[in-house]
Amino acid sequence: MIEINLIPDVKLELLRTQRQRRNVISLSILVAIVAGALVALLAVYVFVVQTVAIGFTDNAIDTQYKDLQKVQDLSKTLTIQKQLEEVSSLHSEKRLSSRVFDIMSTVVPTGTNKVSLSNFELDAEKNTITIEGEAMNGYEALEVFKKTISKTTFEYVKNGKKQAPLLIASDITDGDQRYGESNDGTRVLRFSLSFTYPAALFAPTSEQGRIIAPNKQNATDSAVGVPSSLFTNGDSGGIE
Repeated sequence: MIEINLIPDVKLELLRTQRQRRNVISLSILVAIVAGALVALLAVYVFVVQTVAIGFTDNAIDTQYKDLQKVQDLSKTLTIQKQLEEVSSLHSEKRLSSRVFDIMSTVVPTGTNKVSLSNFELDAEKNTITIEGEAMNGYEALEVFKKTISKTTFEYVKNGKKQAPLLIASDITDGDQRYGESNDGTRVLRFSLSFTYPAALFAPTSEQGRIIAPNKQNATDSAVGVPSSLFTNGDSGGIE
């Protein structure tokens, strides 16, 4: 059998184009329907689901707030809790100023070059210590005292690890120096001096501390008392 195509090529191309256009239009309509459905779902979630959830949350907050308002002395309770939290923080930051006594009992010379203290001041803001005292052997005893301080170190442990030793003093500065008489009429050199100390010296995180002088050492935080011989008659010094 012989078939003859009586439809010209132009007509076939037109039919093919129309069919493709219908397919495109159908696909576009389908995509538009899906997009419209997604938008509708998002709108329902935003304007319905979230609104309901926010409403429930607001109601829960109002209920719990009213319950808290019924608690007697609530404001005082909260204030006490806040203060307790601050106490822990302050405790961790406090300085162990009692180590001053261990330092003084270690560095103060005895014997021929004995030095007696009349006052000492600890300035925690400037990290300085100022000492006032008197030396029986005059300037020689004072020089021994200053050299002992300058060579004394502090050994300690921090976070379970032994740290490098630190010199307890830097920038040692002489103050007033003059000769006078002690209570028993003995001629003595009255002096004052100050120096800067490292922050770790009195830090609570510096544990197992030891004061190491050239010829003496002392474990800090362990001394049960301070020898009265460190001070002049009737004066045990003070910390400011």
